[in-house]
Amino acid sequence: MSNVSLHQNEFVEGVEKKTFEVINPSTEEVICSVHEATEKDVDIASLDNGKSITLARGDVGAVVGCLRYYGGWADKIEGKTIDQPRHVPLHEAGADWRLRSDHPVELPLLMLAWKVGPALATGNTVVLKTAEQTPSPVSCSPAHQGGRLPPGVVNIISGFGKVAGAAISSHMDIDKVAFTGSTAVGRTIMKAAAASNLKRVTLELGGKSPNIVFNDADIEEAISWVNFGIYYNHGQCCCAGSRIYVQEGIYDKFVAAFKARAENNKVGDPFHPETFQGPQVSQLQYDRIMGYIQSGKEDGATVVTGGERHGEQGYFIKPTIFADVSHDMKIMKEEIFGPVCAIAKFSTEEEAIRLGNDTEYGLAASVHTKDLNTAIRVSNGLRAGTVWVNCHNMLSHQLPFGGYKSSGIGRELGEAALANYTESKSVAINMQGKLF
Repeated sequence: MSNVSLHQNEFVEGVEKKTFEVINPSTEEVICSVHEATEKDVDIASLDNGKSITLARGDVGAVVGCLRYYGGWADKIEGKTIDQPRHVPLHEAGADWRLRSDHPVELPLLMLAWKVGPALATGNTVVLKTAEQTPSPVSCSPAHQGGRLPPGVVNIISGFGKVAGAAISSHMDIDKVAFTGSTAVGRTIMKAAAASNLKRVTLELGGKSPNIVFNDADIEEAISWVNFGIYYNHGQCCCAGSRIYVQEGIYDKFVAAFKARAENNKVGDPFHPETFQGPQVSQLQYDRIMGYIQSGKEDGATVVTGGERHGEQGYFIKPTIFADVSHDMKIMKEEIFGPVCAIAKFSTEEEAIRLGNDTEYGLAASVHTKDLNTAIRVSNGLRAGTVWVNCHNMLSHQLPFGGYKSSGIGRELGEAALANYTESKSVAINMQGKLF
């Protein structure tokens, strides 16, 4: 068969009747032949628009100028270095970690601040729906009780996602939605936003963050951070380091030491000053986590520690470590959102990067090594919005936070968050008054 060019609503052959073959790369067979455009054909196609030669020449000049402009940007797209306060050592931080979770159920006030702060700073009014499990803290927030904001600037409602949340996502008078939660709900919000007024959407969603430990890492420090990375907030943290990859040279030593560290975590009454891990947020979440634990056992992963309920009352789960986990197991692939981690070994740096990226998510990751070059190479290779080196869960108000792939759209915090709540407008004023 032959294919020809479209010219003023009809197919025509090339001026010089030249053709070239299109090959199916799977079978190496010829699919079809296509007429080859030459300079003469390009000249003819320039006539399709009907634009005058004077204006067309202006278009060409604009094209050249645009490409030159962006060509100049090629070596000016740079990162930023932002100085941060020295972190508080884990053994000094006590129960007040001064950090954050990625789920409104766990730290509702902080999630309020992440959204409301930049929204108000850029002159917007806000309708904020609380998580149905935690309406009280947000309803008693400074924005609601302080009395310093004009009436109607911050409006707080409590309700369920399928009703109140859906109404916000599809409301024609709401121009922007910011959401923190599951990837599944994020997709629903995007559909509703698109079907209504194409409102802007920023999403901070799920994660299955890799925690990569190299042979040369300080094992004691690495274990402290790995422990903190997965068990902080009872594992109910979207950027939790739930996939732990340990280089084969220290794998056995690491697993044994990590077991001892996890078993030393204080689980119990969240009001007790020595408690590190409290209960899961609900019966539903508790049952879901226990289901994943059962799945890991049935798939043949080794339970190093935990894997069962803690105590007889409340939604407490023992810190759980699975070892010898293959990458196709559910506990390695799916977000558990609880105090459960999966450990596997790797041999090379390239393998560590490949395993770290082998996920639908891309919210965060961490790398533990004493070699700065290794840290930089691996950090650059990992497809994640945040990469920590020799730490985990260390966030700052000044640094943008958000995910690649199914972990979300857009960035919160830092200067980047301001763009979420503003619109650009160009105003061009002709001071001469003449068309040409």
